[in-house]
Amino acid sequence: MIRHRIYARHSGVGSGERLSIPLIKRCIRETLRLEGVDMPCEISVLVTDDDGIRKINREFRGIDKPTDVLSFPMQEFVPPGWDKNGIDGTDPVTGAAMLGDIVISAMRVIMQAQEHAQSRERETVYLTVHSVLHLLGYDHVDEAEGKKRMREREKRIMKLLLD
Repeated sequence: MIRHRIYARHSGVGSGERLSIPLIKRCIRETLRLEGVDMPCEISVLVTDDDGIRKINREFRGIDKPTDVLSFPMQEFVPPGWDKNGIDGTDPVTGAAMLGDIVISAMRVIMQAQEHAQSRERETVYLTVHSVLHLLGYDHVDEAEGKKRMREREKRIMKLLLD
């Protein structure tokens, strides 16, 4: 079994708005497994509030508004994603491939779950899977084919996680 290093924490989130860190970690591990990631990887996750994600969005993307999730890949993968030969950066102590950082707004998870009449857990699963796929090179912004490929992967992975 591959041992991924997943560092996850809350910051600026009230006790009633906290997301399940074990669920986030499970989603990351399963997404990596289903995408064929065959070496230990390292991912950092910050669960914050709208103010926290807004500051990060402004600083790194120049967009001064909150969003639901941000992904900061540390590797340059081309979909379908994982290619251990393309790894440019491993932890010198553990040898884990450093995939990147994820930031999730707990407030957006709660709001979007209510808007879509679904559970907070389902929205957490969706945003986590979505973000990990971004770390693996998937994109939905520039091309129709890329968006289609990413949505298909999200649906398949979520079905396996939620069934």
